[in-house]
Amino acid sequence: MFDLVLGTNNQKKLVELRLLLPEDHYRLQSLAEIPNSIDVEETGTTFRENAQLKATEQAVHLNRWVLAEDSGLAVDALRGAPGVYSARYAGTHGDDAANNAKLLAELQGVPIEKRTARYHCEICLSDPQGNVMLTAGGTCGGRIRTEPVGSGGFGYDPLFEIVEYHRTFAELDLTVKRALSHRSRALRDLLPKLQRLVG
Repeated sequence: MFDLVLGTNNQKKLVELRLLLPEDHYRLQSLAEIPNSIDVEETGTTFRENAQLKATEQAVHLNRWVLAEDSGLAVDALRGAPGVYSARYAGTHGDDAANNAKLLAELQGVPIEKRTARYHCEICLSDPQGNVMLTAGGTCGGRIRTEPVGSGGFGYDPLFEIVEYHRTFAELDLTVKRALSHRSRALRDLLPKLQRLVG
């Protein structure tokens, strides 16, 4: 059993990752379950830099293997914004409603065909000494609706439509979302490397 810390307090991300990692091989804990974890400042200018910061700094502090990810939304009409600022786009970290409202305001008047966007995820695994051992990435393309639809997911999911399904991420069931999501794709890229590394 390989003991792994997921470098987030976000329980929804933990659930998503637990569904993808074979539970007979990996024991996954989130930072919410570890009383002496630290808050790592996301000072990177890319998703990969932030994922590496979150993995390596937490790993050294806890003296444990840490898997961290950084993800967000890039909207073409906004020249890639909100990007690395996705979680704090409206000013307060994790205020999904405010972030969605700001995104809709920024895209006001932009026609649906020009509202293309993609979710991007970068994952990094650090050993307890703070060495980056593995990285992986994944993207999922879609477009931004003019109003939120659906009650599932989190973040920009009620606005992010998978065009082929005519559904937002917040409307899709977990099985479909798991197959399509940027985080799932990054993890599928990471898993074979992880299995080779830890056996």
